[in-house]
Amino acid sequence: MADAENLVAEIEALEEKLALAKHAITRRFIGQERVVELVLAALLCGGHGLLIGLPGLGKTRLVETLSTVMGLKGNRVQFTPDLMPADILGSEVLDTAADGSRAFRFIQGPIFCQLLMADEINRASPRTQSALLQAMQERMVTVAGENRLLDSPFHVLATQNPIEQEGTYPLPEAQLDRFLVQIDVEYPDRDTERDILLATTGVTEDDAHEVFTAAELVAAQTLLRRMPVGDAVVEMILDLVRAFRPEDPTAGERVRDTVAWGPGPRAAQALMLTVRARAMLQGRLAPSPEDVLNLAQPVLTHRMALSFSARARGESLPDLINSVATGLLGAEAAA
Repeated sequence: MADAENLVAEIEALEEKLALAKHAITRRFIGQERVVELVLAALLCGGHGLLIGLPGLGKTRLVETLSTVMGLKGNRVQFTPDLMPADILGSEVLDTAADGSRAFRFIQGPIFCQLLMADEINRASPRTQSALLQAMQERMVTVAGENRLLDSPFHVLATQNPIEQEGTYPLPEAQLDRFLVQIDVEYPDRDTERDILLATTGVTEDDAHEVFTAAELVAAQTLLRRMPVGDAVVEMILDLVRAFRPEDPTAGERVRDTVAWGPGPRAAQALMLTVRARAMLQGRLAPSPEDVLNLAQPVLTHRMALSFSARARGESLPDLINSVATGLLGAEAAA
């Protein structure tokens, strides 16, 4: 009983701190509460986020603000076709000492940070994109045959422009699967855009201030994994993920006709973590089936693909995911 009471007290204290962090971020990244919630959820889960949005929607501003508020050392890399792996990871140089002796010295690349913004990640060549793969999954890089650990915590927030695809290299499925969530950054509504104009075109702007430290974020990530998840939520996650696998007997006729390949077990793991994070960010002590419905699209969209015939018919993954997830939630409520 005492352990349960301590856990509740720790979660409630963290929820208060998260509310302060959300407020600090939204003062500079105005009117995009869902985007802020998803980015914070990715950090709480110890994962990475893929930001999809047109230029000028504040993605860079969001990451810079997030770095300050969460107390993380941040770096930014602008991905271009001529960017090489060594430009991200670092390289060894040969130093000559005063006595004439020589030795190799490793110069760290920008990946040695706690929050890396990979701007327009799909503009780099596959060779350079693959340099991030080991880092994102294993939190280490291998240079000149030596494994070098990255800072803790380590997160990647990558951006992509959904419209301009000329001269780009689509991310391979294996690397897409490393992103915990895909976060779509949409145009603001009229009232929000008015607030942005007034807040950003004056003489002064609100400054971000630190709410978390890196050590506190690591502790929060550990606490999140201790949050209980009810059997109903676990079963709904399993039902949802398996419902999008065309070869699974539980998949519906629409999924079999529409989906080329479905999400793997990592999608279920991502949902188990992110539903906890959403519950924390909203001041609750446990996730609900509604959290699964809310997070289905950002967790699953980049982990599955439509068939050629479905694309030709104009089918949409977000519409399909929302339809199937809503149906599962309705069936759960009826049961």
